[in-house]
Amino acid sequence: MKCDILAIGAHPDDVELGCGGTIIKLISEGKKIGIIDLTEGELGTRGTAETRAVEAKDAAVILGISLRENLKLKDGFLNNSEEYQLKIVEKIRKYKPEIVLANAIDDRHPDHAKAAKLISDACFLSGLKKIETFDNDKLQDVWRPKHIFHYIQWKNIEPDFVMDITGFLDKKIEACLAYKTQFYNPESNEPITPIATKDFLESLTYRAQDLGRLSGVEYAEGFTTEKLIAIKNFEGIVCN
Repeated sequence: MKCDILAIGAHPDDVELGCGGTIIKLISEGKKIGIIDLTEGELGTRGTAETRAVEAKDAAVILGISLRENLKLKDGFLNNSEEYQLKIVEKIRKYKPEIVLANAIDDRHPDHAKAAKLISDACFLSGLKKIETFDNDKLQDVWRPKHIFHYIQWKNIEPDFVMDITGFLDKKIEACLAYKTQFYNPESNEPITPIATKDFLESLTYRAQDLGRLSGVEYAEGFTTEKLIAIKNFEGIVCN
């Protein structure tokens, strides 16, 4: 299966929080999108690896993605090792995405920035012919995505561009709330964490609203890019 876009996150729920609206919008336009979770989120204060796996499947249905896989790397201890790079290279060569969406380049959770660099390096290495990888004992063709865009997570990083997600925010929040153990629930007896507060849940709306205000749309998600983007025309550009 070839994907138009492969969204990769250090933990299950990273992709939903960072770029869920973008994914839902692009799928509605006919794009084929898959998600790769690097870890099972097993160190999370709330829930377990098992509950996160069930929640990730539920979120995938809401998003409407074509595939979701978990590489089961070590949560909390991601590193830019050859072993981890090659695991991601195998998936990039398998699904051949034109665009990869990756973790934020800087963030509160150390795994996020580590994942951003790990994913970026794997995308480059995936295009090197002398690195051989196999899928079901078959030598894989080389593949390098055209673009790597990093979604924004906890920190308010200034985006290089935003995606208009007007009309898709509610569905994004629904996908996030599929992670029932992770987010605000006044009836939960589990410890309170920074992402399990009412304020964090509300921030999904007010951050999207603020990025929309700045860009001339109702709601938006922000991204940073690793290289200069060229546009062919001015059609479809909205700005204040």
